[in-house]
Amino acid sequence: MQTTAPIGTHASLTQWVNEVATLTQPDQIVWCTGSEAEQRALTEQLVQSGEFRPLNPTHYPNSYWYKSDPKDVARTEHLTFVCTERREDAGPNNVWMAPAEAKTKMAGLFAGCMKGRTMYVIPYCMGPLQSPLSRYGVEITDSAYVVLNMRIMTRMGTGALERINREGQCVRGLHSTGELDPERRFIMHYPHEHLIMSFGSGYGGNALLGKKCHALRIASYQGREEGWLAEHMLLLGLTSPEGQRHYVAAAFPSACGKTNLAMLLPPESMPGWTMTTIGDDIAWLQPGADGRLWAINPEAGYFGVAPGTTLKTNRNAFKMIKGNTIFTNVALTDNNEPWWEGMDGKPALDWQGRPAGEHGPYAHPNARFTVAATHNPSYGPEAEDPHGVPLSAIIFGGRRASLAPLVYEALDWNHGVLVGASVASETTAAITGQVGVLRRDPMAMKPFCGYHFGDYWQHWFNIGQKLTRPPKVFHVNWFRQNAQGKFLWPGFGDNLRVLEWMIKRIDQRIEAHATPIGLMPKAADLNRTGLTLDDSVLTELLAVDTDAWKQELTVLENDLVPYADRLPPQMRHQLDALRARLQG
Repeated sequence: MQTTAPIGTHASLTQWVNEVATLTQPDQIVWCTGSEAEQRALTEQLVQSGEFRPLNPTHYPNSYWYKSDPKDVARTEHLTFVCTERREDAGPNNVWMAPAEAKTKMAGLFAGCMKGRTMYVIPYCMGPLQSPLSRYGVEITDSAYVVLNMRIMTRMGTGALERINREGQCVRGLHSTGELDPERRFIMHYPHEHLIMSFGSGYGGNALLGKKCHALRIASYQGREEGWLAEHMLLLGLTSPEGQRHYVAAAFPSACGKTNLAMLLPPESMPGWTMTTIGDDIAWLQPGADGRLWAINPEAGYFGVAPGTTLKTNRNAFKMIKGNTIFTNVALTDNNEPWWEGMDGKPALDWQGRPAGEHGPYAHPNARFTVAATHNPSYGPEAEDPHGVPLSAIIFGGRRASLAPLVYEALDWNHGVLVGASVASETTAAITGQVGVLRRDPMAMKPFCGYHFGDYWQHWFNIGQKLTRPPKVFHVNWFRQNAQGKFLWPGFGDNLRVLEWMIKRIDQRIEAHATPIGLMPKAADLNRTGLTLDDSVLTELLAVDTDAWKQELTVLENDLVPYADRLPPQMRHQLDALRARLQG
C-alpha cells in the first residue's frame, strides 16, 4: 500500500513509510499533524471504542482513564535488545542480538500486523523546536493511545516534520501493539542506524519510542558520535534569596526521590528561594563555546508514576494532573475520579475496571499519568530556551542505609565520573522482600545506556576535557538510617538545605572539609534554621567510615570486572587514588 505524504516530505522518509506500509499492510495511513482537531478526533475515537473513559469533568476536565492489558504494564528489560554488529560493543550492561537476526525476527512479526488497523506516522522533536541541541524522530505506530501520549511527551507534528525535511535526518521508530503477547514482545535498538523496532506492547517506555528508546538508548550513542551526553537526569532551577540563579542536573535510581527533587517546594523556614522544574527525567548535556556544560530537557511532558503522588508528598505534581491528563492503570472512585494508594477514601473499581478489593491492589503499582510539563505549577519557561541552561552542578544519589553520607563533593570532574559510576541503592523489604541487597546503577543509566559502559565512561572523561568551567559534581544520600532503622534526614523540602550548601560551594562562599571520599560540609555550614536536628544526628549523617569505604571499594572493583577490557585508564587512576586516600 502506498501513501501520499505531506507536500515537501523528504524522499528517504517517504520511501521508508512506504516500505513499512507494504510490510504491515494497514487499512489506512495517517500522517499526524499534532493539531487540536486531530487530538479531539483521536480522543473521541478511543472513547467510542471503550478504550478511553472520560473522567469527572468538574474535578478532572479533559482527562481520561485507560487500562492496559494486564500482561503489559511495565518496561520489559529482558526483552529490550541493543543490536550492534559486535556483541562486545553493546557491552555486558545490555542484552545483545545481532542486527541481521533481529531484523529477520522483527520482519516476521511485523508482516501483515496492521491489517484492519490504521498506521499513524508521528514526526516529533525531542527538545525545543528551534534548539540546535534538539534531535528529531518519526514513530510509526498502530496505536491511537500512543499518538495521544506522544503528542503530550514530545513536540509532535507539522513543525517537527518541517525540520526533518530541511535536515534530512531523524531517528526512525517502528511500533505495533501486535497481539500483546509477552511471548511475541521485543524492543530492538540499532544504534548505528538510529533505528528502533518495538512489537507486542502498547505500554509506556515500550511503545512511546521518543522516551527511553530514543531519548536515552539511541541518543546516548548519538551523543557519543557527536560529542554530547544523553542522561537519565532531572533539571532544576534555583534562585536564592539574594537573586542568584543556578541550574543543577541530578541522576537517581528509582525510589530515590528524583521526581520530588525536580518539583521541590522550599520549607517555610527558608523563605525567598524560588524553584523551577526544567525536567523530571531526561537531560541532554552539551559543552558550550563558553566552556560550560549546557542542558535541555528533550521531553515536553511527564509520564509519571501515580502511586505515591499526593498533595502531601508532591504538591506540584498532584496539582498539575487535575486536568488534561491521561491516567493509565489507576483505580476509579464512584465519582469517576482517579484513585491510587495513598489518596483519601477508597475506589469503586480497580485498575482493570473490576469491583475494587477483589483482585489485589486497587491501582497498579506502576500506574501512570501523562500530562504536559506546562501544567506543572513550578514549570520553568527556560525549558523552551533553544540554548538550554548552563549547569552549575551535577548530583548523583542512591539509597544507602549507611556508608554514604548526606552529601559530599567530588574533588574534580574526573573524580566525579567515578562517583557517578559507583552509584548504588540498597533494596527495601517493601520492594523485594530482602533488605540491603546492593544494586549498582552507574549514573542511573544501567537500563538505558545504548552501548558498552566502559566506552560510556570514557565519553564522560572526554566531555570533561572540553569544559573549562565544568559543573561541580556531588553525591547525596537522603536515606541514611540509625541503628533502629529510622531515617536520620527529613528529606522532601528540607533537601533544599543540602542544595543551598552546594550553591555556596559553587559560589566559593564557604570552605569544605577534606575526607578520603571527597569534600564534606562543615557542620556549621548546613542551614538548620527551623529544623529540629541534634548535633549528634548531623554528625552521624556526615560520618565517613574509612574501613567501610575500603570494603565498598573492593565491592565496586568487583562490580567493574565485567567492563575490565574497556575500563578507561582514567577510571583505574581514580580507583587507585581513592584507595591511596583511604589507606592514609
